[in-house]
Amino acid sequence: MLTYIVRRMLLLIPTILGIVLVCFAVMQACPGGPVELAVRSLRGSHSTEAGSGGGASRNVIRPEQIEELKKLYGFDKPVAERLVDTVQSLFTFQFGESFNYHENVLDLIKKRLPVSLTLGIPSLFLTYLLCIPLGIAQARKPWSRFDTATTVALMVSSSIPSFVLGILLLVLFGGGSFFQWFPLRGLTSDDFESLSTLGQIKDYLWHMVLPVFTYTFSGFAGLTLLTRNWFLDELQQLYVQTAMAKGASENTILYKHVFRNAMILVIAGLPAACFSVFFAGSIFVEQIFSLDGIGLLTWEATTRRDYPIVMGMLFITSLLGLALKIISDMILVFVDPRISLD
Repeated sequence: MLTYIVRRMLLLIPTILGIVLVCFAVMQACPGGPVELAVRSLRGSHSTEAGSGGGASRNVIRPEQIEELKKLYGFDKPVAERLVDTVQSLFTFQFGESFNYHENVLDLIKKRLPVSLTLGIPSLFLTYLLCIPLGIAQARKPWSRFDTATTVALMVSSSIPSFVLGILLLVLFGGGSFFQWFPLRGLTSDDFESLSTLGQIKDYLWHMVLPVFTYTFSGFAGLTLLTRNWFLDELQQLYVQTAMAKGASENTILYKHVFRNAMILVIAGLPAACFSVFFAGSIFVEQIFSLDGIGLLTWEATTRRDYPIVMGMLFITSLLGLALKIISDMILVFVDPRISLD
């Protein structure tokens, strides 16, 4: 296994380098970069001044102003030089300063990460805590009324996008048109600082009920059906029939023999699930509930062409994703000794 880990670690560098090159090329080819957005903003402000009596000539952007903007955003250098600077800064974790927030990118990520963790960790635990027992219960009574009803309900729930569910919950329970049981947006109330420690905890949890429910609901069906199908497949194996012929009880067969084999892929996919929970799947939820997390930060940086944040988040998520893939392979070997990575 050590040889496999070393080989995979060595492959991380060219893989991440390839990802950075592709993303850099795409950003260079996309229209509407930070310079164009800044010029558009200047022209808009000049038009406002001209309309209030400043004169129409103020709407003209001088060439030297455009050159200053290019120098400010680093676009006065050749493409090859910008690429080398980008690669060097990323691999040394010097992501630079955000174009829009005017803060260090790493500081921004550190500031927003706790919000995403608060949203992701409870959702991850709730998903595994509810989906695995439900999948096992379905597999124990396949094609029964319970199995059919829950499967249909899960399929229907999986067809509901998370942003639709979030809006529906806000309308129903966030003071829209029906009940005002939960807050409409944000993480804390206006009087959060004046509350006691216990009151602040309750207030924070109160604000997180709808976002966590929305996030958990979006990934509920996949894991449940995966658990059900794997348990059904394992229950058809010969070793189960042998154990039944020897007089083993149903619980012994299910939890001592079948459980370990059926949960191989579910457990091995846990690192990937952690990655998706913390970084990939929270964009819509954070945007709907106005939570300043990693997902919303990445979305705003992409739409505003904030290249330092985009490249920094791409580098971090790529590195973590590849590292978690290695961890997933190691967990797979640990759970199933029949698998060898050598």
